[in-house]
Amino acid sequence: MKKSSVMKKLTAAPYLVWAGLFIIVPLIFVLIYSVTDADGNFTLEYISDIGKYKDVMLTSIWLGFIATVISLVIAYPLAYIMARTTANVQRTMMILVMLPMWMNLLIRTYSMMILLQDTGIINNTLTALNLPNIHMINTQSAVVLGMVYNYIPYMILPLYSIMAKMDMSLIEAAEDLGANKIRTFKDVILPLTLPGIASGFTMVFVPSVSTFYISKKLGGNTFSLIGDVIEMQFKSANNYNLGAALSMVLMVLIIICMMVMNRFTGDDEDGGVLI
Repeated sequence: MKKSSVMKKLTAAPYLVWAGLFIIVPLIFVLIYSVTDADGNFTLEYISDIGKYKDVMLTSIWLGFIATVISLVIAYPLAYIMARTTANVQRTMMILVMLPMWMNLLIRTYSMMILLQDTGIINNTLTALNLPNIHMINTQSAVVLGMVYNYIPYMILPLYSIMAKMDMSLIEAAEDLGANKIRTFKDVILPLTLPGIASGFTMVFVPSVSTFYISKKLGGNTFSLIGDVIEMQFKSANNYNLGAALSMVLMVLIIICMMVMNRFTGDDEDGGVLI
């Protein structure tokens, strides 16, 4: 038993070293920068300045939430269909879901720009059909669409993983007991898939709130998200201390989101009960 325990620790050692060097240490530096000034003296000035960016944070959270909800609405039925098909169809659909992820985020975002521009593919198609054009680029809607397009696989995959392992006999039992489709979904399928919903919600919401490249390219600098402000502090303003303080607040928001999602799912991932 001792030998087995030592082997497990040795196996985990590379990851622990990696996590310490590239996760824990950078977080410590961010914390230090957020509570010190340019001379290294302790100060809460930058923490107090965070209130100036309240509207930017609220906008980031709101757009991230909308993108996450849209992703869930699209991904949930798709994941359910994937889980109920044959193995060959599942593999094909999985490849189609993962195919965009094989391309760089920059390329995917540029492809959205080509689609949404005033002279892009969508508006050119509308013009050819003698329909009025739609201004989409450089709007909040375009940014939300970009978030959904880039991050929806992160919603599909955990949902599919949970649904593929569902015990279909529970659904059959609910139907045999007289439950209609809505009742079966509400009391059996939804509770069974809550862990996947929580995981997908977190995996889409977190990068959506903190994104900066998507908002810059599809928003056209007409508005800023919290990721844009942080990037500006580090890159243009050379104000690492304020950038670190904003990063700490964003990190706290993300941790709170993850804690809330964990409370919704609880520890029971095995299913729901038909009441």
